[in-house]
Amino acid sequence: MSKLIKLSEILETKVRKEKELAYYQKQMEKLEQRMYFIKKDIDLTKIIIDIIEKEKVYDIKQQMIEKRK
Repeated sequence: MSKLIKLSEILETKVRKEKELAYYQKQMEKLEQRMYFIKKDIDLTKIIIDIIEKEKVYDIKQQMIEKRK
């Protein structure tokens, strides 16, 4: 009888750990998705900074002032 109890405990532990693993896999997927969007946001920010640094964006106010002259 003690062997059955130990076996049932082992099986319960196995099931509990499988559920825990499934939980952490879901959490990992959520984190990977967040990381993806954060990386895309960073890439977009870098592009914007690069455009501004290279003066590819025109200052509309400055353009209007120059046109009036």
